Amino acid sequence: MTSPVANPDMTSTAIRGELRFNESMAEHNSWRAGGRAERFFIPADLDDLLVFLRTQTEANEPLLWVGLGSNLLVRDGGLSGTVICTRHRLKQMTLVGQGRVEVQAGVPCAHVAKFCAEQGWVGAEFLAGIPGTMGGALAMNAGAFGGETWDLVSRVTIANRLGHLRDRSPDDYQVGYRSVRGPENEWFMSCELALKEGDVTVSRTKIKGLLARRNETQPTNMPSCGSVFRNPEGDFSARLIEASGLKGYSIGGAQVSEKHANFIVNLGDASAADIESLLRFVQAEVMRLQGVQLVPEVKIVGCKPEEA
Repeated sequence: MTSPVANPDMTSTAIRGELRFNESMAEHNSWRAGGRAERFFIPADLDDLLVFLRTQTEANEPLLWVGLGSNLLVRDGGLSGTVICTRHRLKQMTLVGQGRVEVQAGVPCAHVAKFCAEQGWVGAEFLAGIPGTMGGALAMNAGAFGGETWDLVSRVTIANRLGHLRDRSPDDYQVGYRSVRGPENEWFMSCELALKEGDVTVSRTKIKGLLARRNETQPTNMPSCGSVFRNPEGDFSARLIEASGLKGYSIGGAQVSEKHANFIVNLGDASAADIESLLRFVQAEVMRLQGVQLVPEVKIVGCKPEEA
């Protein structure tokens, strides 16, 4: 199956998207905290993104890709290099065959779950519980309610630093729990999901139930990154954190959620330093009291103010 590959004019150097400088990253992550990006690019579409990669970036320049920013902490000292934001971009979804759905990287996971259900294909309902985009879900093998992203993936399309696209199979990656390892300097542009035929009504009901469960058990009305730590094998991070007496514990404007202990929420004025300090404190206390080393799911990037 051929993916919807872009065909940019390889001689063009003009970009059509928006390139910003000294952009506040607090506006582009779900914790609503953090420093500024040296450059921040919002592509017009996939073709424009490929032109930007080919003509407007340096070979060794740091690149950070951001969708909804739901699994990201940007330190207060900010970021060098360029952030590429696909939010509200790369948002096409297409039924490309029997049970095959092509999804671009900027599509929110919840939209993927709904689209697949409406098309009569089941298996993607759990994506409704992932508060990010498909690109981020692919990068970390995001999961919820017992399902994991790469269980559905039959093919991915990547872009490299030269602005070229290539299709890859799951065999090109080492995929584990919240972990994906593959070729360096490549980024996911889209994927093909393989689903099974099912009952639309049952699928919609399941999605509705999963969303209700998420709202009941998680602080969805407060700025957070989703789950902060991976679940240790055979246990749950939330249980370990609560058993350590840390539910509701705060540092500055950051607090371990009183609703779900594996969430750190921004009470309104948290700095990235507050959030990271609380994250490290929780790690240390759980290790001291429970003998378990918690591993963060969240990606921490940038420099501290004193390093900037």
